[in-house]
Amino acid sequence: MTEHSVRALRTPNEVTDLYQSVRRQTGALTEALLPEDMMLQSMEDASPAKWHLAHTSWFFEEFILRRFEADYSSPDDRFAFLFNSYYVQAGPRHARDKRGLISRPGIAAVRDYRDHIDDAVMQLLAQPHGDQEEIHNLITLGCHHEMQHQELLLTDLLHGFSYNPLLPTYRDPAPMPLGRETPLHYTRYPGGVTEIGETGDGFAFDCEGPRHSVLLAPYKLANRPVSNREWIAFIADGGYDTPTLWLMDGWASRQNEGWDHPLYWWRQDDEWWSYGLRGPQPLNLDAPVVHVSYYEADAFARWAGARLPTEAEWEAAARDSNISGNFLEAGALRPLPGGGFWGDVWEWTQSPYAAYPGYRPPAGAIGEYNGKFMVNQLVLRGGSCVTPAAQMRASYRNFFYPHQRWQMMGLRLAQDD
Repeated sequence: MTEHSVRALRTPNEVTDLYQSVRRQTGALTEALLPEDMMLQSMEDASPAKWHLAHTSWFFEEFILRRFEADYSSPDDRFAFLFNSYYVQAGPRHARDKRGLISRPGIAAVRDYRDHIDDAVMQLLAQPHGDQEEIHNLITLGCHHEMQHQELLLTDLLHGFSYNPLLPTYRDPAPMPLGRETPLHYTRYPGGVTEIGETGDGFAFDCEGPRHSVLLAPYKLANRPVSNREWIAFIADGGYDTPTLWLMDGWASRQNEGWDHPLYWWRQDDEWWSYGLRGPQPLNLDAPVVHVSYYEADAFARWAGARLPTEAEWEAAARDSNISGNFLEAGALRPLPGGGFWGDVWEWTQSPYAAYPGYRPPAGAIGEYNGKFMVNQLVLRGGSCVTPAAQMRASYRNFFYPHQRWQMMGLRLAQDD
C-alpha cells in the first residue's frame, strides 16, 4: 500500500466516482480556452494549460497503468519525455522552462491522450486485481495530484494573461458581492501539548505525517485574513519603503523586483485596481489581499505589531472548524469579503517546509512527490478561491518559495498571548 494514502480504503465505486469527477472538472476548466491560450508559459515556475492536461494523464499512465496493466500500450511512448515533471527515477525529462515551446502534439492529440488514459483506467477499475488496494490508493493519489494541477492551471494562466495589454478574461466579469468591513479581532488559544498531522481518517499526502506532538505557547490568531483595505494603509504608511520592516532577503527582493504593491495591482483615476481571472476590476477593499510573497506578508505583520502564525498554531486553531468557504467549485475565482479559516487565499505561515519527526518518503519514483522539496520553502495553509474543496483538511501543507507571488497567497495575523 502506498504511504501517500492514509490507510482508509475506498470502494471501487468511490474510486471510480472520484476519478471521473476530477477528470471532468479539469476538462471543464479548459473548455473555453483558445489553442493559443493553452500554449502560454510566462515564466519557468508556470506551465502551459496543455502541459497540465498531459502531465496529469502521464501520472496515471506512469505510476498505475504501466505497472498494473500487462497489456497497456501508450499512444506515444515519447510523451513520457515531454510530460514527466521532476521524477528523476521515471526517466529523462524535457526542460521545464521550455514547456511552452511544445507546439506538437496539438491540443486535440493531448485530449485524445487523456481519453486513452481514461478508458484504460476505467478498464483497470472494472476488473478484479490482486493489487486492488494499492491500485485504489494510487488512483486516489493521482486524483489529488490532478486537483493540485487544477489550481496551478488557473494561476499559471492568469500570470500568462497578465502580460497581454488587452487584459483578457478567463471568466466573464461579475460584480463583487456587497459586504461590510469585518472588524479584525484576535481569538486566544491556550497552547500546551497538541498533536498535528494526518489523522488516518482519509487521504493525505506523505508530507502530512507522521502525526506527532508539538508544544505551543499561548497565542492569539486573527479572525480573518488581512484585507485590501489594511494593505492600502500599509502602502500609504511607507511599508514598502521602510527597510527595518523587512527581512534582509525580502528587502533585496523588494528592491530588485521593484515591488511597491501586490502583484496585479495598479492605480487608475486615484483608485486601486487589480487583475484577476474575471479581468480588471476596482479593488474590493474588504476582500482578503492576495498575490503577496512571504517577504511582504512578514513585513506587513511586523508593521501591524503582529507576526505570522506557525503552521502548528494554524492547524490547532482550524482543525475543529467546518471546512466550508470560497473554493474552486463556488465559481467566484477571486477572494471574497469575510471568510474564516478556509478558502479565499492561502495563508502564509512562518514555518519552514520540513519533514515531520519520523518522516520517510515512499520508495521509488513516487517518493519524489514531496520529500525532495523540503528545503528553502515556507508552509501555507487553508486553501484558496481556486483550490478544489476536496483537497482541504486541517493537516494539508502547501509550500512555496518566499519570493513567489503568482499563487493565491495572503496572510492571517498572529500574536503572542
